[in-house]
Amino acid sequence: MAQQGRHLIDSDGQAILFQQFLSPGESRDIFDTLETSCPWRQQELTLFGRKVLTPRLSSWHGDVPYTYSGLTMIPEPWPPELLVIKKRIEAFSDTEFNSVLLNLYRDGRDSMGWHSDDEPELGDNPAIASLSLGATRRFRLRHKGYRKKLVSVDLPDTSLLVMSGPIQHHWQHAIPKTSRTVGARINLTFRWTNSPETDG
Repeated sequence: MAQQGRHLIDSDGQAILFQQFLSPGESRDIFDTLETSCPWRQQELTLFGRKVLTPRLSSWHGDVPYTYSGLTMIPEPWPPELLVIKKRIEAFSDTEFNSVLLNLYRDGRDSMGWHSDDEPELGDNPAIASLSLGATRRFRLRHKGYRKKLVSVDLPDTSLLVMSGPIQHHWQHAIPKTSRTVGARINLTFRWTNSPETDG
């Protein structure tokens, strides 16, 4: 990776933040296109034995289905804009991806709870590239073994966060709600997802 990144985590995995992966103009154009063209859905998950609606909208694109929290997402086709971004991130990170989860945070009331991206389909030590478009939101990481070991950072428009190594085994991450007035944000998390029919 040629661009200098900020290392958020260097133990039990890696998390590196690159402040400006796209230009502001590119980000705005891609945001507008995705916001209006993606088949956004509010998913119903099973958490602790009960059905809940996700506090955000999402859209899954790729080559294979993806299952988490009792929900199986069938992939939508790759729009040209996502393929262009995918190829740029692959070249930048020297990592291949075959799927992307898009989350639309409409305002500060939308959020993502504490979790790890450790589903079997993602493999043992998945590399995940997370691109932020639109409003800045706070991103938090906490160590599973040492809950007081916390990292908080703002993810601004055009930034790219790359998580790799055993981070999903040892850390959880979240996007908390905020009472501040914030605009909409689209987050794209690129990953390699194995087919459910294979062992990876």
